[in-house]
Amino acid sequence: RGRAKGASAKEGEGRAGGSMSTAPAPLVAVVTVSDRASKGVYEDLSGPQVQAVLKEYIQTECTYELKCIPDEQELIESTIKEFSEKKGCALIVTTGGTGPALRDVTPEAIDRVCAKLLPGFGEEMRRASLAEGVPTAILSRQTAGICGSSLVVTLPGKPAAVRTCLNAVFPAIPYCIDLIGGPRIDGNEEVIKVFRPKKK
Repeated sequence: RGRAKGASAKEGEGRAGGSMSTAPAPLVAVVTVSDRASKGVYEDLSGPQVQAVLKEYIQTECTYELKCIPDEQELIESTIKEFSEKKGCALIVTTGGTGPALRDVTPEAIDRVCAKLLPGFGEEMRRASLAEGVPTAILSRQTAGICGSSLVVTLPGKPAAVRTCLNAVFPAIPYCIDLIGGPRIDGNEEVIKVFRPKKK
């Protein structure tokens, strides 16, 4: 069951006593896609795990919002569009619904709402899982895409796979957000190395 977390952006006070507005913290959305977790049959562990790993990897102070929804394609689509178009998320990460089962429709939703797909994300995540000795990684259809000015990344639903997959693709995430017009997000260099081309 997702719960919104993270402080909203605040206005700072100028030295002369007047108010001085500051840029809002980038918004990161984490969407758990699960019929049973959304109904409370079991606790959503994947969404909080995604948020925890992202907080480790991201040095920039961000606002995080968690949401848990059932495996309904139209609802997945509308949720992603809401986070992108209405809330202006820099990064939207989904977890769940990427397998071959009948109710697994997250990739289909991504295909409908994203103007461009980034299949390299899924390829690298599957490669990383296979390298860890998970042969069923080839059944996972996770991917990524661009919806408006938001980067959308889909992860598997198992909490144990979250760090493996994010570790594989996060080095490219901040620069991708740069390229699509999103806010600058810096990685925590003590935890993970982020790639940005050197300026000439």
